[in-house]
Amino acid sequence: MIGSLRGTVLENLGEVLLEVGGVGYRISVTPATAAQVDVGTETLLYIHHYQREDHQALYGFSSRTEREAFSVLLATHGVGPALALAVLATHSPQQLTQIVSSGDVAALTMVSGVGKKTAERLLIELRNRWSIPELAEAGSAGSSAQSDVREALAGLGYGAEEIRAAMASVAEEATPETKSAELLRLALASLGARHA
Repeated sequence: MIGSLRGTVLENLGEVLLEVGGVGYRISVTPATAAQVDVGTETLLYIHHYQREDHQALYGFSSRTEREAFSVLLATHGVGPALALAVLATHSPQQLTQIVSSGDVAALTMVSGVGKKTAERLLIELRNRWSIPELAEAGSAGSSAQSDVREALAGLGYGAEEIRAAMASVAEEATPETKSAELLRLALASLGARHA
């Protein structure tokens, strides 16, 4: 089993081609990981080596926490590599910790291909298995406020992509003590700036 690879990035086009000791490895990555690796540079990727009878694939992550989150998602009934990668493309492991602890169905439905029923089932299953040591200290403070803001933005007619972008931008400014009204103001300001 491959746990990590360090080498030179030859390509970064949806998947990364990493040359290690003269061998090129094709590695599927999340958009966040892809944004952190540049062609021609040496990089270290934490690898999940996915194996089935008729299929093998490598999935790479810039942190152990993200790789562990991917593994937990894969161990969940009905979740394959494509869906696990889509979840992590939408929400960071830290955000997922808050989503699972608060039961935020709306946040999971922002993932491409996940409807309300699937999101509800995933939350039930993840609640029993979402244990990532690096995230053990991450509390659920602020998660209900984020859930309220997502619902409010959806009610105002904003699409999933716009909501995702707005929540990502306010995450940088918000603290666990930030109230729903203030988060909503920040999110709306962010959306207003994008449409200006």
